[in-house]
Amino acid sequence: MQHTTSTSSQDAIALEDKYGAHNYHPLPVVLARGEGVFLWDVEGKQYYDFLSAYSAVNQGHCHPKIINTLVEQAGRLTLTSRAFYNNKLGECEKYICDYFGYDKVLLMNSGAEAVETAIKLARKWGYEQKGIPRHEAEIIVVEQNFHGRTTGIISFSTDPDSTRGFGPYMPGYKVIPYNNLEALEEALQNPHVCGFLVEPIQGEAGVVVPDAGYLAAAKALCQKHHVLLLADEIQTGLGRTGQLLASCYEGVHPDILILGKALSGGVLPVSAVLAADEIMLCIKPGEHGSTFGGNPLACAVAVAALEVIREEHLSENARMLGEVFRHRMETLRTTYPQLITLVRGKGLLNAIVINPTPDGRTAWDVCVALKENGLLAKPTHGDIIRFAPPLVITEEQLHACCDIIAQTIAEF
Repeated sequence: MQHTTSTSSQDAIALEDKYGAHNYHPLPVVLARGEGVFLWDVEGKQYYDFLSAYSAVNQGHCHPKIINTLVEQAGRLTLTSRAFYNNKLGECEKYICDYFGYDKVLLMNSGAEAVETAIKLARKWGYEQKGIPRHEAEIIVVEQNFHGRTTGIISFSTDPDSTRGFGPYMPGYKVIPYNNLEALEEALQNPHVCGFLVEPIQGEAGVVVPDAGYLAAAKALCQKHHVLLLADEIQTGLGRTGQLLASCYEGVHPDILILGKALSGGVLPVSAVLAADEIMLCIKPGEHGSTFGGNPLACAVAVAALEVIREEHLSENARMLGEVFRHRMETLRTTYPQLITLVRGKGLLNAIVINPTPDGRTAWDVCVALKENGLLAKPTHGDIIRFAPPLVITEEQLHACCDIIAQTIAEF
């Protein structure tokens, strides 16, 4: 494709700026097409995607199997609401339950909705099964968490950007440090605790990986105190970290598993909450739901998206190539220790921490330079760059991307 003019990019950015809410600060690139690991802007310039829509397109952009399923189902039936049965929901529910080893699944749309669902489930279980007095249930959460931006979820966020100006906040949460088992054990002394909500790896916080054994020990503590472990695997699940779920590394089976993002291969919003019968059946008809949750289109697409992960061995690819990527980044860190201070991650969910240059250039400037060199990534928390390509990436493509990153860092 030929590079023509930047006018259409400028026009698109201007339109968004004029008519859209200013709730995002995007990198200055206007994307028009995607395929596999690649994206193209409106002028036809090709890029490697190293964000994967925050891990929503693990299967790659516009995966043929997922798109074909979408088109076929869209021509038949898209939405009935849950007022009626449809012929796709039960099939999808069975497939997902068998896939992850749970009794029941509740389908929603966005990841934030799934987190809200899990919170409601844990509270209902706490009252009905654990005998917590009415309105006294408490959920333990951790610092630097990111589970979404609804008014309920921001009530336990420690990120000022998420909370500033949006109070009052919902009670019922206890915030403790991440990766701190002593703090967890202390918080679990409260008999009114019904759940511990945690990300196995903190994605939005900058790919913060806890100590080995943390999740398994947390699960054991929760069991000891008759508390549910709620694992938010919206970003870390579905092959991203080199296992089907990040929890699999420690053999942990969460009491409530929360999924989203790549559950549809990035084609439309689908999320899921999985649990055992004794937890899921606490919610009765009329107590929770969504017009679009479990719609036939979403169900067909979710099954196809999960089939792709298994058929194309995407977890294994992520595990193998993650080792390659971190080795390349560690080499870069030792070459430019004044600029790159840390490399961390698991599978193909990785991050580097950037030290601002003497002339004041930051991780944002590195990402802009990466864009110019044909690779798209986005900074988080000011000094961290996440690198999370689609899991369909090949080793050859990964090395090409590492070369781009190395060249860009060298230019700094």
